[in-house]
Amino acid sequence: MTKASDLFVASLENEGVEYIFGIPGEENLDFLDSLSRSQQIKLVLTRHEQAAGFMAATYGRLTGKTGVCLSTLGPGATNFFTAAAYAQLGGMPMMMITGQKPIKKSKQGRFQIVDIVEALRPMTKYAHQLASGENIPSRVREAFRLAEEEKPGAVHLELPEDIAAEECSSVPIPESHARRPVPEAKAVRAAVKRLEDAKSPVLVIGAGANRKITGRMLNQFIEKTGIPFATTQLGKGVVDERHGKFLGTAALSAHDFVHRAIEAADVIVNIGHDVIEKPPFFMEAGGTEVIHINFRTAEVDPVYFPQIEVVGDIANAIWQIMQDIVPQPTWDFSRMMTVREAGEASVAEGADDTRFPIYPQHLVAEVREAMPSDGIIALDNGVYKIWFARNYKAHMANTVLLDNALATMGAGLPSAMAARLVHPDKKILAICGDGGFMMNSQEMETAVRLGMQLVVLILNDNSYGMIRWKQANMGFEDWGLTYGNPDFVKYAESYGAHGHRVESAEHLTKTLAETLDSPGVHLIDCPVDYSENDQILNIDIKKHSAEI
Repeated sequence: MTKASDLFVASLENEGVEYIFGIPGEENLDFLDSLSRSQQIKLVLTRHEQAAGFMAATYGRLTGKTGVCLSTLGPGATNFFTAAAYAQLGGMPMMMITGQKPIKKSKQGRFQIVDIVEALRPMTKYAHQLASGENIPSRVREAFRLAEEEKPGAVHLELPEDIAAEECSSVPIPESHARRPVPEAKAVRAAVKRLEDAKSPVLVIGAGANRKITGRMLNQFIEKTGIPFATTQLGKGVVDERHGKFLGTAALSAHDFVHRAIEAADVIVNIGHDVIEKPPFFMEAGGTEVIHINFRTAEVDPVYFPQIEVVGDIANAIWQIMQDIVPQPTWDFSRMMTVREAGEASVAEGADDTRFPIYPQHLVAEVREAMPSDGIIALDNGVYKIWFARNYKAHMANTVLLDNALATMGAGLPSAMAARLVHPDKKILAICGDGGFMMNSQEMETAVRLGMQLVVLILNDNSYGMIRWKQANMGFEDWGLTYGNPDFVKYAESYGAHGHRVESAEHLTKTLAETLDSPGVHLIDCPVDYSENDQILNIDIKKHSAEI
């Protein structure tokens, strides 16, 4: 016979779990005792459950394997809710394990009792209370299967105290080997024919294409056909953005140069489209036709109703189309490339502007220069995210970690910490606004305790800058969105980290170079000037091109 909590840990080990992020409580003590004897799984004790959830989700994003986080019941479990939505919308496989009072016999009434299973059900793929130790292996296997199945997302298991203490005879269930369905040949042929008949096709690479094998297939497809490509924010880096056919990233909803390039197409191949992102284009009746390539059928709405759907494994779909297609001499990409050239000139504007406080265009250029091709930047949420999505060229997949799904603040630092655990030899840079950083700044202690080499760049404007900018653009009075910050240098040092304050644009260059090559946790306080934000909505690319 095996104690149920031991069986739970063994089942997690069977799934290949490496880390559990979180904060145990009284209701988790049996599980914690079992976990203490694991030779495979490391507990990463965090300072807040939300940060633990962000770390687990990012681990899932980077590895494709389910990240696991742990909390107690009640308030510990409710602190997971934002992270659950983050993983669910963003397509990141994550399991939440929460505790609960005994369910067969309890003397504590309703103290701390919240129906977490029902509360989490709408924002997870699977939520289940374990009512028998014998069922643990099958419930764990099912939860992992669902978390990692396309579209990946969040799952939840609740382990009550009395169930954790049970004796049971079950054993872990081995992982099954499953292959994704391949697209139907007729759908592939229809897509090929429409592309060959097109005058100016274009590729748009979205969130669902952010897989290693998909990137390889897309590279080969682009090299064979020469069809230009654009990306959504969550599609950044799937194909190296230094490629000569890269048109840009749809960082805004409309009107930027990349949208103008897409408008020049008569057929759009939309690869891995996910409605959680802001649409990279809007369909209209009688307008540009769309070929939808994804693991799932299209979610139709007033601005998205594709004419051809190729449903199944994306990489296999691209491979089949590539094998069949014959590049056409009549294809004309000149208009797209003209817009691209104008857009490149627009992106370059301000990159050399060394005024201080730092301008966002120059900031992006400095970070790109400081980071190697495989270096990872983890962005929190703020207006700077738009500048990085638009101006920062990603060289590899998952080297720009941003959230264009839930778009929650507070995720930048925990995401960078998860990236450090997954990639101990890469340069990792968290980029956070002062507001987002302070939402989970306590995890600086966790990073120091774990001995991480990590750089955190804080963009300091003493306000919730994005909302303040939008407030001004809507004609409202500047009110209710400014605050005071701590001395970030002293704040970092109080945790045992290294604090730095940027005094000039030249100083930023030096500080980034030094900290990225130095051991320990480094915090850089960088004053930023967002007065140029309106430029990102009022791009005049005509001055860079005689004809658009």
